[in-house]
Parts: sequence; structure tokens; C-alpha cells
Amino acid sequence: MNGGRDAADHGLQTSGEPVDPRAEPEVSSRPGDGSLARLDAVKDEAFRRWDVTTPSATLIGRPENPGEDVDENLRRLHDEQHPAMAGHGERMHRLEKARITHAFCNRLSLTPWERDRALGIMTDLDLTVFGSQRAIQKVALVVIQHVVDDERQRILGLHDREWIAEQPPTSLADLHERFDSIKEDPNYRALLDLVGLDVTSVNRLHRTLQTQLDDQDLRGAVFGRDPHRDPSLPAFRDREPTEVPGPSEDETAE
Repeated sequence: MNGGRDAADHGLQTSGEPVDPRAEPEVSSRPGDGSLARLDAVKDEAFRRWDVTTPSATLIGRPENPGEDVDENLRRLHDEQHPAMAGHGERMHRLEKARITHAFCNRLSLTPWERDRALGIMTDLDLTVFGSQRAIQKVALVVIQHVVDDERQRILGLHDREWIAEQPPTSLADLHERFDSIKEDPNYRALLDLVGLDVTSVNRLHRTLQTQLDDQDLRGAVFGRDPHRDPSLPAFRDREPTEVPGPSEDETAE
């Protein structure tokens, strides 16, 4: 029997004394101590022999022969006709738009409000109207440009046409000098180059976006916020900012 030799090779204690599981194992630096044991090597070779080389090598969900077809239930799953898979592709597309847009917002250091506005537009925006430039990355960058520039214009009051018409030319020139578009941000320009967008493509996508914001009713969309007021809430009433509510009838009776 070679039980003692195998035990010695694996660094196990061969005496009759019990082994303390809390004791730290001895570390040996003898030649061959760091190599794989023969039994483990055989097991590893046997398992790898039947394993797939790459994830794409699996045959799950494929017919056995080129002339055959897959099972009807499996085909219904692939075509999303199974009740358990209804709308799966649409949900995944919506999540992908939100994921990519959120990553761009983090890269460009947008404020939480600007991020929520960009996500609210992108998650519900129909990208098919953008034609050959309907990639999520391209449309998301244009949406972010629209949201950030719109918010910066609102801070300066440039969105109010009536107020702008009353301002003298010197004040308008000063306001436009203070306006800083995200198009001047080096990080934003680097992302445009990364996705393959030039100035002409950005302008074309921006014009299409402006039309779709009105057609799809997304101009006021904000992710996680409902633009419609809950009808169950009590109605607003006009009150001066300094007005203090008086005591109720019950308190007066007391």
C-alpha cells in the first residue's frame, strides 16, 4: 500500500495524533511542492476534455442538423411569442438606453436634475426616426447637449423670449458671453469623436430631436417624475407667503 507515501507527498500528517483544524498548515519550499498533485491533474484533464472551448461553442437552442429546425416552444421563446417573454426585447432596449445615457452623464459630470432630464427623454424616445444615426450612443450625446444647454440658458433667462426682447443690445451681448455650451467641453468633444459624430451630424440629429420632443410629448419628460398631478391630492389655494394659518374650529372651541 502506498497510502503513507501519498499522504507524505500531499504534506499530510501520518502519525496517529489528531490534526487540529485551527492550526496553520506548514508551508514547504521543497522542489515540486508547488506543482499540481497527480490526482488533481487527472481530474482537471477529464473535466476539460468535455468542456466547451468558448461560450459560443454551446449547442443549446440549435438544431442537431443543418436541415432540421428547433423545437416549436424554443422558437416561440426566440421570437418572444411565449407569454413569459412578452416585451422582453423592448424592456432590454429601454434599459440599454438608460444605462448608456447614465454612463455619459457620469462621465460629463452632469447635475442630478440634468441627468434625470436626459434619462427621461432617452428612455421613452423612439430612435427609429433618426435613420442611420439612430445608435443609442449618438442620440444620447445629442440629448445630453440639448438638456445641458437648455438648463444653462434657463439660468441666464435666455429661454424667455419676451424678456429677451426688452433687453438692450449690451445686456444681450453680455448674456451670450456668459453662456457656456457643453459643446465647448473637451470631454464632450472626445465622446463625439469616439462615437463618430461630426458637427454636421450633430446639427442634423439636433434638428430631428427638436421635432420629436414635440411629436412624442417629451419636452418636459424627467426620469422618475410624473408631470401630471395626482387628482387625489387636495387642490392648491392662493395664499400670501407671509400668511400664517389660523386655528381650526376645533381648537377655537376648546
